[in-house]
Amino acid sequence: MLCTTTTQLIGHTPVMSIAVPDRDATLVLKIEKNNPGGSMKDRMARSMVCAAIEDGRLAPGGTIVESSSGNTGIGLA
Repeated sequence: MLCTTTTQLIGHTPVMSIAVPDRDATLVLKIEKNNPGGSMKDRMARSMVCAAIEDGRLAPGGTIVESSSGNTGIGLA
């Protein structure tokens, strides 16, 4: 997938399957660190912003206020 914006990168993270030795099990990993902000919070932030724009709570170019010192703030940025 060729992306032209950073938001297009969100959510297209790879999935990896690993056989668990000595067990009849498979471990499936979603590699969320490949999101632009390095965490799964990018998905949540994009979803919140898109929903707020769609239902009129956030106008394009509007201001978002978030008290965060972690990945949610990075995802919103």
